[in-house]
Amino acid sequence: MTTKEATMTTQEIADRFYEMTQQGKWNEIQQEFFAEDAESIEPEHSQGLKTVKGLDAIKKKGESFNQMVEEMHGGYCSKPVVGGNYFSVAMGMDVTMKGAGRTKMDEIAVYGVKDGKIISEQFFY
Repeated sequence: MTTKEATMTTQEIADRFYEMTQQGKWNEIQQEFFAEDAESIEPEHSQGLKTVKGLDAIKKKGESFNQMVEEMHGGYCSKPVVGGNYFSVAMGMDVTMKGAGRTKMDEIAVYGVKDGKIISEQFFY
């Protein structure tokens, strides 16, 4: 007899995503929920961050951003709004970037879900 693990719904992933953001578990979110071939999409006007494909590339992109940060003063993530196979959150941070001073960043992030995994993240700012 074989057992099949239940696939999480978009709502369940969104709820767990939010719970984990409140604990600052960004790396754990990627490890638990992102598909190996997920895509991370930045706006064309983004400074320094590019669109990448693959979980390893997404992790490296995050590391690159963290290396630009001098000090993190705070941040937030709103409760998710789910529509079909997507959920979105408002996110932001109060941060001092190396060589650029302190700034507040706000964005909308939209996550695409398929077969119980996040297959895309797209940022609007």
